[in-house]
Formats: sequence, structure tokens, C-alpha cells
Amino acid sequence: MLRAAAELTRDLHAPRPLVYWADLLASATIGYAALAAAILIPAIGWALLAGAVAVLALYRAGSFIHELTHIKHSAVPGFRLGWNLLVGVPMMVPSFLYEGVHTLHHARTRYGTVEDPEYLPLALMKPWTLPLFIAASLLAPVALLFRFGVITPLAALFPALRDTVVARYSALSINPAFVRRPPEGPLARQWRWQAAACSAWAITLLTLVATGTVALRAFLIFLAVAAGVAVINQVRTLVAHLWENEGEAMSVTAQFLDSVNVPPPAMLPQLWAPVGLRYHALHHLLPGLPYHALAEAHRRLSATLAPDSPYHRANYAGLPGLVDRLVGSTMTRRGR
Repeated sequence: MLRAAAELTRDLHAPRPLVYWADLLASATIGYAALAAAILIPAIGWALLAGAVAVLALYRAGSFIHELTHIKHSAVPGFRLGWNLLVGVPMMVPSFLYEGVHTLHHARTRYGTVEDPEYLPLALMKPWTLPLFIAASLLAPVALLFRFGVITPLAALFPALRDTVVARYSALSINPAFVRRPPEGPLARQWRWQAAACSAWAITLLTLVATGTVALRAFLIFLAVAAGVAVINQVRTLVAHLWENEGEAMSVTAQFLDSVNVPPPAMLPQLWAPVGLRYHALHHLLPGLPYHALAEAHRRLSATLAPDSPYHRANYAGLPGLVDRLVGSTMTRRGR
């Protein structure tokens, strides 16, 4: 499987800058236009519809943070800066929260272990952990406002607090045991300007709301849309893996089979797993493949590999079946 994946996709590894920029710009434009409509339209029904469009479009735009961690920045010039200015800073999820973190999830000896920032054995935990896992994401916008509007300025003044913030509050991770190391080199420079920009934006936004310059209703709608984005991403995370590893190191094939593809003919994954995230198992097999090449890579592998290949065992029909499997695993665990 590994050999076939490498050979069949050798011509698909070059990112296409026009695709990246067009997709990002279209998603961000639709998202912010819909957010403005949700704020300005007085009719509740139409405002809710606009809010839903804003959530889906901004979620797609935000999902490019995943691509930023894998592509060579020189292959898509200016994309990291553009993404941070368009999405990362306004939504207070700058790329430094993910860069240098997500790659640890792909490290062969770290995946599924206590050193993996993006892994929890959810299938082996209590049933109540699943709704709690989703509910926690509702607080993400408020937590990010506090992180950049309050904690970041304080951390700039007090070195002891700064060390704690770097270690515990500077990563988009789900593993509570994960401790981040201080950034070095180019990432440290990216970290500084992104954190400063997010802090300035958070303080400005809170000040405008406190002085009445920005209406409280508009601010709450912005928070609701941001929370919607966080919830969809958390649901997608919930079904990105089977979460069945108990902490030991896993083989490449085992890591692949613990991950999930939701390929066509399912259509809804285009909304809840955009920018190639519906091919998450394939991504773990070939992490350097750009998102726009994953569908073709999946087609080639599906057509070439024998029916008994492990590749086909990572394909699932859709979200409901994956959620049901995960819930069933937690219930079985409870009965042991």
C-alpha cells in the first residue's frame, strides 16, 4: 500500500497557488459578507440563514491553517501572510497556534501517544466525554478573546507568566498533557507579530463594544458565528480518527487504519470536512500531498489496490455511522 501510494501520486505533489488563493479569497469573501448580512438583516429567519452561510464559509477559509503546516511556503508565496491577515487574526486563530504543533501529530513515533498534541483515546473513555468534548468548543471564541486581549499583554510584562502561556496556552491541541516548547528561528518571529496583531485586534474589539461603538448585538452574532465554526471543527475532529489507541507507538499501517476517509458518493463531507479533510486517512499516508490532489490520489489508489488492501478499510460512508461507532465504543467500554 505504501509503495503504491508513493508511485501512483508522484506527479501530484506540487501545490497550485492559483487554486489556493482563489479558494481562500472566495471562502473569506462569502464568509464575511454573510456575517455582515447576519448582523444587518433585521428579519430573524434570513439572519439565521446568513449566519449559517458565514459559519460554513469561514470554516472552510479557516481550514487552510492545516495546509499551512504542510506546504512549503515558497511554493505558494505570501499565502501564510495572506491567510493570517484574512482569517487568522480576525478570527483569533493565528497560524502559530498550529505550526510546529500539527507536525508532531504526524511523527511516526508520537502518533497516538501522550506526546501527540492532537490525540485522545476517546473511544476508550467514558460516554459523557463526547458531549463535553463538543460543548467545550462553544467557549472557544471567548477563550481566544481572553487569551489575546488579556493574557498576551500580561505575558509581555511578566516573564514567568510568558513561560506558562507558551507551554500551556499556545497550541490548538486536544491533549491536556501536551506541553509546547518555546519557538525558535523563523517561527519565533512569526509568533511575535501574529500574537501582537491578535492582541491589538482583541483589545480594539473589546474597547469598541465597551464604548458602544460596536453594538452588543453585532458582537454577539460575531461570537456565535465563531462558536459555530469551532463546533463544526470539533465534530470533524471527533470523527477524524477512531481514537482506539491506548498510548503505545503504532505502525504506519495501524496509524492509517486509525484514521478516516469519507469519500464520495457522500456529499455532506464537502461542508463539514472541507479542504481535503474528508481524506484524512489518505492525508496521514501522504501528508505532503496538497488538498486539491487528494481526490485524484484516492481515485487512483481505489482503482489500483486489490479489494483486500488495508486502504479500503479506512473508508467510511458518512458522519452518522462514524459517530455511532464512536458512541458504541464508549458504551462498550463502560460495560467492561
